[in-house]
Amino acid sequence: MKIHEYQARELLSQSGIPVPAGAVIQTADQAADAYALVTKAAATDLAVVKAQVFAGGRGKAGFVKLVRNADDATAAAEFMFNNRMVSNQTGPDGLAVSKLLVAAGVDIADRPAPRVPGGVTKEEYYLAITTDRNTRRNVMMASAEGGMDIETVAAENPSALIKTFIDPLTGLQPHQAREVAFRLGMHGKQINQAVKLMLNLAKLYESQDCTMAEINPLIITSPADGYPDGQVMAIDAKFQFDDNAVFRHKNQQEMHDPSEDNPLEVRAAEHDLNYIALDGNIGCLVNGAGLAMATMDIIKHAGGEPANFLDVGGSASEEAVTEAFRIILSDDAVKGIMVNIFGGIMDCAVIARGVVNAAREVGFTVPLVVRLEGTNVDAGRKILAEASADLPTLQAAADLADAAEKVVGAVKQPVG
Repeated sequence: MKIHEYQARELLSQSGIPVPAGAVIQTADQAADAYALVTKAAATDLAVVKAQVFAGGRGKAGFVKLVRNADDATAAAEFMFNNRMVSNQTGPDGLAVSKLLVAAGVDIADRPAPRVPGGVTKEEYYLAITTDRNTRRNVMMASAEGGMDIETVAAENPSALIKTFIDPLTGLQPHQAREVAFRLGMHGKQINQAVKLMLNLAKLYESQDCTMAEINPLIITSPADGYPDGQVMAIDAKFQFDDNAVFRHKNQQEMHDPSEDNPLEVRAAEHDLNYIALDGNIGCLVNGAGLAMATMDIIKHAGGEPANFLDVGGSASEEAVTEAFRIILSDDAVKGIMVNIFGGIMDCAVIARGVVNAAREVGFTVPLVVRLEGTNVDAGRKILAEASADLPTLQAAADLADAAEKVVGAVKQPVG
């Protein structure tokens, strides 16, 4: 589960991590008042208007704008609410914007010299905690090259990425956080501020069952009253939570924004189906997560691209199977469907009847390749054979490899 930046800021603030003043708006008419509120709180005339969507690349897309008066804040809000945000993470259709964060601007201190050739010239850092599945431990990652894609930093200058593993019993220790702060090049009173912030972030990560907590950038402000070495502060953050633990976090349930969910994934969840949309054109209907992964792999091995991950589970009803087909066919990108069922708990006859129901209620105009094995397989195959008139695009497959080759071939040479 993901949350918006403004919600992430609220979590940070509640955990004792400094963030700039901010306000959320849902109409352009609210922008002027929000601007006045946050700039007064921070004693500045600089504010930033940021689209709240689950995608990166907002700045390059024009959906993060610095403003210095209420009129500019309103104009920025009108642009963002009236245009879809298109970036390298949204696809060509982009995303509609329904919420904006108006936050006070901050004076980021200049860096005396870049830490690496061509590196950042402002005091911007990257800080995150996630799970390292190789070591089965949480790991804190930090870099002095904040404000950039961490993947780029890791690929082009891996030595700039600091990794600190967190003991699952004792948690992040102060001496570990202090070492990270020194390695980042912080000094003076910045050190204690950074240590406190890192420890608070680690506690937040564990207490909220996070899978990722990222601050990018973590910044140091220019010296000011009370902060002779500048203030260490988070000005952008992302959080992701373990879906399996959301039930025990009421605050996460309240933060969930269904408008940002894929409609087909929401629809599938209502029928206890596990569905994830992908970028290919071959729809998959499979029982069992492992078998679904293998099915996607063999489709790619045969030269195709899966359009979805869809696991109907081990005991799906005919109605759920029929709904699964409706969901798959709702994706205009789907040009063929591969059904791969290994009947253990699942009865192959149930799948076959679901296929026939879908053909009669929804209609199949794309190639359909079905591979059935296991419990009651003969009855399932008989049901499909008897309904052949309703399934003109159906092909039966002898095994998994045969199914993948047939569906990929059929998609490359569409029926009719």
